[in-house]
Amino acid sequence: MVKLVSTMKTLIPGQWAVPKRFRERVGESAGRQRQMTEDEHLLLVLHAVPEPGVAERAARLFWRDKAGAWKSAGQGSGVGALRGHLGEFEDAVDRQEQRLRAASSATEYFEVLKAATPLHRTSRNLLRTLQEAREAIDDRELINLRDRAGEVERAAELLVSEARDGLDFTSAQQAEAQAKVSLELARDGHKLNTIAAVFLPITALASIFSMTLRSGLETWFSPWLFWVIVAAGVGLGFTMKARLKPQSSLDSARGERAT
Repeated sequence: MVKLVSTMKTLIPGQWAVPKRFRERVGESAGRQRQMTEDEHLLLVLHAVPEPGVAERAARLFWRDKAGAWKSAGQGSGVGALRGHLGEFEDAVDRQEQRLRAASSATEYFEVLKAATPLHRTSRNLLRTLQEAREAIDDRELINLRDRAGEVERAAELLVSEARDGLDFTSAQQAEAQAKVSLELARDGHKLNTIAAVFLPITALASIFSMTLRSGLETWFSPWLFWVIVAAGVGLGFTMKARLKPQSSLDSARGERAT
């Protein structure tokens, strides 16, 4: 005959008339998700929906007695509490799927992935625990709950996969856009170096011998010729700037990353 009472301190509520072995196997923390059976009693030690960045898992306890009646620790009465537990996971997956559909940047994909990874791990262990419980106890409700847990686990797995793919694609797209900008800047730098190489000898000679040599143009159409040459030089400078367009290349790359 199994003793149903014990004074050992555990997560199991004191008013629950569970087998003594349950209290001996459940400590003061949640531990891993698992099921226990003893004398036709079933105890499920499950985890609540995980919060991103929180390592500790909140315990959820569900007990089915010999007569098939369900009780839960703070989650309501009857098997509806266990259904509600699964419903929380379904809602959590739906929320992350909505965030995934709205994500467009690497940061947003990473935030979804950070939340979806522990959600997938917890739902996978939840499915394993319910499958073991189904094999231990012949209960039609456990079949339905296990099937729902399987759908949640599959949805969470797809969520993690799509979030990781989105993050990888966005990172690759940004790297490609950055490589394109770097190539254009390298080409523009080559053009500037070519122009500098062409005019370097003239600049060097002018620096050595100064610009006071007589050319015959000092008094020709003076001073209008001087201003014409200045204007032509400024115009040539703007023409070179328009041909290089380094800033427009950067702007176009940023636009590609944003889309």
